[in-house]
Amino acid sequence: MTELSGYRFTKTHEWVRRDGDEVVIGISEHAQAQLGDVIFLDLPEVGAELKVGQRFGTIESVKAASELYAPVSGCVIDVNRALGESPELVNNAPYTDGWVIRLENVDEGGSELLGEDEYRQLAGE
Repeated sequence: MTELSGYRFTKTHEWVRRDGDEVVIGISEHAQAQLGDVIFLDLPEVGAELKVGQRFGTIESVKAASELYAPVSGCVIDVNRALGESPELVNNAPYTDGWVIRLENVDEGGSELLGEDEYRQLAGE
């Protein structure tokens, strides 16, 4: 089981991890398992300003397409370009190589982030 004490989660299964003044965002292992094999991600442009709860992209799998929502507010400074060639990274390594976007100027106001234990309970783990 992956050590997730440095991660916080949303009820829509995105995760947030602090990295200095920035945050890294992805989807949880539970979410990728529910989706099945990820085949495509539609992600925002670098420079996009996101607000808490705003849709910032779509993730498509062999089973379904799901919206991605910003767990915090901030400015997109990086998008995981490796996902364009290898979207399966979200399935294989959702907490490491399968990250989705990075934000700076982060504002957590209005966010409803869950700790590891709360999230595992929500996800039924």
